Amino acid sequence: MSSATRDAFQPAMLGPVQLRNRIIKAATFEGRTPDALVTDDLIEFHRRVAAGGAALTTVAYCAVAPEGRTDRHQIWMRADAVPGLQRLTDAVHAEGGAVSAQLGHAGPVANAASNRAPALAPSRQLSPISMRVTHAATETDIRRIIAAHAESARLAVRAGFDAVELHFGHNYLISAFLSPALNKRSDSYGGTLANRARLARQTAEAVRNEVGNEIAVLAKFNMDDGVRGGFGIEESRTVAQWLAEDGNLDALELTVGSSLRNPMYLFRGDVPLREFAAQFPQPQRLGIRLIGRKFLRTYPYRDAYLLDEAARFRADLDLPLILLGGIASRAAIDTAMAHGFDFVAMARALLYDPELINRMRADEISVSPCTHCNQCMPTIYQGTRCVLTTPAADPAHTA
Repeated sequence: MSSATRDAFQPAMLGPVQLRNRIIKAATFEGRTPDALVTDDLIEFHRRVAAGGAALTTVAYCAVAPEGRTDRHQIWMRADAVPGLQRLTDAVHAEGGAVSAQLGHAGPVANAASNRAPALAPSRQLSPISMRVTHAATETDIRRIIAAHAESARLAVRAGFDAVELHFGHNYLISAFLSPALNKRSDSYGGTLANRARLARQTAEAVRNEVGNEIAVLAKFNMDDGVRGGFGIEESRTVAQWLAEDGNLDALELTVGSSLRNPMYLFRGDVPLREFAAQFPQPQRLGIRLIGRKFLRTYPYRDAYLLDEAARFRADLDLPLILLGGIASRAAIDTAMAHGFDFVAMARALLYDPELINRMRADEISVSPCTHCNQCMPTIYQGTRCVLTTPAADPAHTA
């Protein structure tokens, strides 16, 4: 079927997996795993998305190692996590949906104080997350983390996942290796673009070798860090071509931004600075109120706001691509299809209304009522939700 006539609401293949449509729930950390294990609340979160019509829902974030979490409450992939993950995948499958596990290592984005373990990065640097100096990953660390991605993908297969999404974005560890601003190494993992891309390519290869075609293998991949001196679109286009030529990925989900230095470059829309500050004790609260605008910058929202950048990748690559960013209307979905994208990913619109896809299919609604106020972002500390439509979670229910 040509891109001009592709219907986003018809079934489609994602690698070896048939999806009921081309609409994916993007990974948004759910804040529902206080003991780093699946809870009933997490299962219900994803069951509702599947019942609402999305083809694939993404569980975020499944760290491949304990120190690779952004904080100690996140799931990390180990045998103890498998039974709960199996219950989650069973619940999604019962609703006719498919489910992906986002696998990654937070690297310099990890909160070392919370994890009680040093954060790893390509090079030593002061982390604005924990205000501690990160450890430069050794080659032994690198080999361990590559192997951990493969082992985690195998656990995902055991737990019944249909896909894994490798986190190559947002200045998490692999993205940090790609960034010339963060990677100051002089060994085979630093310096030239080929060296900085080595970890991403080796990780994708290790995962593909482990799972073969049992499940789909995707990567969430930064087009642009949005940081001066960081990984930008020209280097990104080259690495994307290498990843496509390697043949280890079934699709790329294109993203932007840095969780370390410029997170709003991805999200766009309003900046809920006051609400973010309220999540922290003093004196951090005051500090966020005073200087938070330097970190949480304002970028205007518009539909399909990453389309222009992503279209350059579409022209380059013979690889399925997933368009993310401002997918909140039927018009944005149709525009993505018309530009040759294979899938779209949405997040905030499905936080507002998990039933949105069914309602769009039935022509009950064409535009999500989500206002892009971004007040959902600070709720990650108590259970990610839309504050306009969903009450705060009962802490006893998430435990």
